[in-house]
Amino acid sequence: MTYNQYCVIMAGGYGNHFWPMSREDRPKQFLDIAGEGKSLVRTTYDRCKSLVPVENILIVTLERFSSFVQEQIPELSPENLLLEPHGRKTAPCVVYSTYSIIKRNPNAVIAMVPADQIIYDEEKYRKTLASALDYAEKNKVLMTIGVVPSRPDPNYGYIQASGGRIPKNSDGPVKVKTFTEKPDPALAEVFWKSGEFFWNSGIFVWQASVIKEECERFIPQITGLFLGWEGAIGTNSEKAFIEKAYIDCNKLSIDYGVMEKTEIAWLYPADFGWCDVDSWDAIYSTFPGKDDEGNAANCGPQYLDGVKNTIILSTDKKKMIALKGLEDYIVVDTPDVLMICPKDDKTYHDFLTGTTLQGFNDYK
Repeated sequence: MTYNQYCVIMAGGYGNHFWPMSREDRPKQFLDIAGEGKSLVRTTYDRCKSLVPVENILIVTLERFSSFVQEQIPELSPENLLLEPHGRKTAPCVVYSTYSIIKRNPNAVIAMVPADQIIYDEEKYRKTLASALDYAEKNKVLMTIGVVPSRPDPNYGYIQASGGRIPKNSDGPVKVKTFTEKPDPALAEVFWKSGEFFWNSGIFVWQASVIKEECERFIPQITGLFLGWEGAIGTNSEKAFIEKAYIDCNKLSIDYGVMEKTEIAWLYPADFGWCDVDSWDAIYSTFPGKDDEGNAANCGPQYLDGVKNTIILSTDKKKMIALKGLEDYIVVDTPDVLMICPKDDKTYHDFLTGTTLQGFNDYK
């Protein structure tokens, strides 16, 4: 741990794929999805405390969610809470946080971590990120953490490493060959069997000066909106400056805008038990403590008869859940919504976007 190392927690998404637990007015990163007694963003913050000094942890979120951060992480310094006026995906978030950190420390090296991920082996995670930070501090690279895939999952992006098959226990960085957004199931199977591909975790590590240079090279349409940042960020005019920059800013991911174009993309292999909370199927696949019938439950007392491979969640830990004859289903019970739906992502997506869900807008 050094005072040049920083963590930026990206906590601005809406979590639309995780309804009805996640809502537009209280998205998934502010919920206790993992049943640990604290929200995902709080868990992410606590994880970062083992990597960098607490004064070097910044959180980027939407203005409308600032109260959640202040409530769940009251010890966070106000200057370490960066507020976006509008959701514009990860590229503007990276640009804003990079300029903010460079203003404080031009020698900074940064780990960009999403707030909506579940990590099952905290010690492996800490060691991986610490090693990646140390490597990036000494080398001009844009590093992404590549997770060793445990299955041919078409719901994740994939990164191909150069040099052929990479051993699962590899503990050093490798150069990136290709990026592939969510492939179809057949291609995901090919990727998984090849041993050359990793899941794209969305966790990045780099020197602030290096990512600044590459952003200004590849996404000038965004960095150009931040011209004059040196005199605005960290002053009383920052809020108005950021509001103006974001009004004209396009939605763009840092993967598409920079990582797929740069010549210095590297991958650090990781195998620390990772779940991107982006779908119910992803939660089910990595849920610990399934019963003998493959059911994953985070709720109060249950009576299950002939229920298999089903995920069961409830916000009321005192309510009994009684189910019979369900297989491969999602059962989610919240104070105002009970959802019972087949578990595969396509059916779930069609269910939420179809005309059969009357009145859905009233419960966003």
